Amino acid sequence: MKKLFLCFFVWTFTQSVQAAEIDLNQFAKSYFEAWKATQSPKATPQDIENYLSFLTNDVGHQHLPYASDDSRLPSGKDDMRKGMSFYLGAHQTYSAKLNQIIPAHNVVIIRYSTSSSGIHPQTKELVELNFEMMEVLEIENGKVSVIRKYDE
Repeated sequence: MKKLFLCFFVWTFTQSVQAAEIDLNQFAKSYFEAWKATQSPKATPQDIENYLSFLTNDVGHQHLPYASDDSRLPSGKDDMRKGMSFYLGAHQTYSAKLNQIIPAHNVVIIRYSTSSSGIHPQTKELVELNFEMMEVLEIENGKVSVIRKYDE
C-alpha cells in the first residue's frame, strides 16, 4: 500500500510540476497569433522568425494530405523557414479565428477557422481557401516538437 501511495504521490507531483512549466492555453494563444502573423499580406521575415521561435530545431510537421511525414529531422526548423519564406506575402487577404483550445499532458489542440486569397508564387493562379483547421501540437521543453495539421 505504501508503494502504491508513493507512486501516486510521485505521479501527481510530476504532473503538477510539468503543468507549472508551461500554461498550454496561453502558449496556444501566442502560437496561434504568431502563426496568423506569418499569413498576413504584410508578413515579414521577422514574423516567420517569431513563429519559428515556438518550435524545436528538429520539429516534425505533417499537413495531410500535402505532407504526410511527421519525422523529426535536424533540419526541421530550417525546412519550415524555407517553405514559409517561399509563400511569404502570397496572400492578398487572410483572416483566422481561434475557436477552441484543448490542453492535455504535453499536447495542445487548437481549432480555428481561416479564409485566404492570393496568387500562388509558382503557378501565378488565384487561390481562394476557406476551411476549418485543427492542429495537434506536441510540446517538449516548452517548444513545439511535432505539428500535425488537419483541415476540413
